[in-house]
Amino acid sequence: MATEVEHVRMPTRPPGAAGVRVEPSRGRPRLKLGELWAYRELLYFLTWRDVTVRYKQTALGVAWAILQPLATMLLFTIFFGHLAKIPSEGLPYALFSYSGLVLWTFFSNGLTLSSNSLVASSNLITKIYFPRLVIPLGAVLAGFVDLVLAMVVLGGLMIVYSTSPPPAVVTMPLFVLIGFVTVVGAGLWLSALNVKYRDIRYVVPFLVQLWLFATPIAYPTSLLHEPWRTIYGLNPMVGAIDGFRWAVLGTPSPGWTAVVSALSATALLATGLYYFRRMEKGFADII
Repeated sequence: MATEVEHVRMPTRPPGAAGVRVEPSRGRPRLKLGELWAYRELLYFLTWRDVTVRYKQTALGVAWAILQPLATMLLFTIFFGHLAKIPSEGLPYALFSYSGLVLWTFFSNGLTLSSNSLVASSNLITKIYFPRLVIPLGAVLAGFVDLVLAMVVLGGLMIVYSTSPPPAVVTMPLFVLIGFVTVVGAGLWLSALNVKYRDIRYVVPFLVQLWLFATPIAYPTSLLHEPWRTIYGLNPMVGAIDGFRWAVLGTPSPGWTAVVSALSATALLATGLYYFRRMEKGFADII
């Protein structure tokens, strides 16, 4: 049966000689984030593999990256914008909802793919050693291709509605980073849990649906008043999406909500890394 191992430098080798000894990991889990840099080429190839496999033998190819948020935006505009008359911070509702869906689609796709990434790569995990972190991380990084395409469409919608970005647009990458940290943290938790409990693959779609309506995609955060608005920021995607809209479209500043969301995203990533490393030594045995 395969056993998870970690690399340890051989102390008996003469200076300049290359070689490693593999031993079972013991004690408290170590993050060993430096391994990600050592295996950066593997991370690149796994990311590119996920990009190519996603649209392989599809009639529309990467157009799905654009059609998915556009179709959702159309439904939200009809039901929430026109029928329910949900406010949209003074913006056309189509533009308001699509700006939220840009980052949300990146998050939801990344969470779905990363949660099943370890099980899908079981043949690789049981054959050779490499830092298992690169598998869910590669699944999330592959989503940046879709994110860039969706942002191009957002730029087109801004031209159609004669909306120009404010000076705060330079801060936009910070809010994308909050979304990225959130999906990586949640993906590490779910991917590690999915190795042991295969029920997770059925839980994830339900979780994504709940998370969608707990995030200000179809409605503005301004509908909430303090202290509930700050508490709402414990959902890290709240600050990510509110901040993204503020940076790109000039909606009201997220204020402390973004700070709370950033801290929440950091905590999710830190605990996800620790749990993933703790469970990692048994992946090859269980999977």
